[in-house]
Amino acid sequence: MQSENIPKKERILSVDVLRGFDMFWLIGGTGLALAVVKLFGQGVQDILLPQFDHAKWIGFTFYDLIFPLFEFVMGMSVVFSLSRILKQEGKKAAYKRLLRRFILLFLFGIIYYGGISHGWGDVRIFGVLQRLAVTYLFTGMLFIHFKLRGLILVSVVVLAAYWILNVFIPVPDTGIISITKESNWAQYIDSILLPGRKLGGNGTWDVNGILGTFPATISCLLGVFASFILLDKKLDQQKRVYYLVGLGVSMLIVGLGWSVSMPIIKKIWSSTYVLVAGGLSFILMGFFYWIIDVKKYTKWTLIFVWIGVNPITIYMARKLVDFNQIATRIVGGTTDLHSPNVWGYLVAMIMSLVLSLLLLRFLYNRKIFLKV
Repeated sequence: MQSENIPKKERILSVDVLRGFDMFWLIGGTGLALAVVKLFGQGVQDILLPQFDHAKWIGFTFYDLIFPLFEFVMGMSVVFSLSRILKQEGKKAAYKRLLRRFILLFLFGIIYYGGISHGWGDVRIFGVLQRLAVTYLFTGMLFIHFKLRGLILVSVVVLAAYWILNVFIPVPDTGIISITKESNWAQYIDSILLPGRKLGGNGTWDVNGILGTFPATISCLLGVFASFILLDKKLDQQKRVYYLVGLGVSMLIVGLGWSVSMPIIKKIWSSTYVLVAGGLSFILMGFFYWIIDVKKYTKWTLIFVWIGVNPITIYMARKLVDFNQIATRIVGGTTDLHSPNVWGYLVAMIMSLVLSLLLLRFLYNRKIFLKV
């Protein structure tokens, strides 16, 4: 399964749909789901509501899948975008593409979190978009210089080294081995190297900071492996599904088993978190590929395609424009999840999502795509 086998032009619809499915939950899908859950009794709410928020520390929820799934799909795009450039123009052109996208995405991240107007100490250097930028750069560099075996070796070494660091080596200045919210290696490194921001009560560190970027890069690399499978001409479509799902299940088993030693913790992007989220990503990719590209059930996919081809556009748009406030002005209602007016909340969330989709439809029909 080598990248040289990739044809000149190939677009796999299920990849765009999976990307759109992932972003759907960030542009109003989560609010809609929460509104629907609030219509049920307390017992159902107690089960489902936590799934639409991040785990407090140890554990894994549905919402914890969104970020690594986007990393996974972004890794797939690395193969699609760089393979042709490498073959036709060489490494220099590939690096030029990588660096341009890295810089733009990183700058979008700085803007997303408030820019630099409040002073250096309040600039969020590492947020979601910045982590995506850095992992995209690292993954692209690895893809340019390593074949499949080398990429697998890098993945194993990084995950094993991160496990050893967190589970066997004491955190400096404490003298103890710790992966608690109050004391861990990610917190220690970021408190030294990043501006003194206090985010989410975690102390002086950023949960999307420096150290966790290395295992997050492996989440992105997993997408590269998935692309190798999908583009391997030696495999028929059904075998590609088997490989994707089989690898996904295998990673889930290893990740859950390994969690006895290293818990699944999103906020430090633990090695087990990489494997569990990556396993689910492989399984979802296999399912979407089977439904869309093998069985050709595509009529339901258009909305997700609108989202999937313009993910950064809508992500930035919903930060710069308050779609929820516009929705409440149109339909009344409320965006307060804890309001007793459940139906008002539901209608407002539906309208907010509709507004996002109308914008995406407008851009798609006019072939306007934000390429970074």
